Amino acid sequence: MTASSLAVVDTNVLLIANEQHENLSPEGVIICVQTLERLRKSGCVVLDDGHEILREYGQKTKPNTGNKVGDGFLKWLLQNTGNPQCVEQVHIEPHAERGYIQFPDDEDLHEFDHADRKFVAVSIAHQKHPPILQGSDSKWIDWESKLSVHGVVIEFLCRTDVEKFIQRKRSR
Repeated sequence: MTASSLAVVDTNVLLIANEQHENLSPEGVIICVQTLERLRKSGCVVLDDGHEILREYGQKTKPNTGNKVGDGFLKWLLQNTGNPQCVEQVHIEPHAERGYIQFPDDEDLHEFDHADRKFVAVSIAHQKHPPILQGSDSKWIDWESKLSVHGVVIEFLCRTDVEKFIQRKRSR
């Protein structure tokens, strides 16, 4: 699957590209590396203007000292936050219960991970509702159809690995 050229990128894509994720296939790592490199060359990443996503990336990568693809991707984002050809920023408003006003007010999403709500809010806040690129976080599979009702598309870069993780969990 080819990832979108306008996208919100989940943190685990950077971690996979940095080889900081255990039990992932070499193919999954390659897909994440290629996706980040393609975004740097000809894509555009959507972030929140409050820099919550950038802060999360920064807590888990080393943009100043690291030499891996995910580290370099964050460094590129930081260098291009003012360049709308590379980075588009949207405003997301805090909300006491939902995390963000832009996060759907939907009982079916009540249990959705609060730490990941910023990615959904950013996708919804952008006029084109870009997809969220997801590496291998299997919990997103459970939310995929519930988010699609609200126009949120999840592109699983490592779907084969995700399905293997789910099979392993179910067989325990």
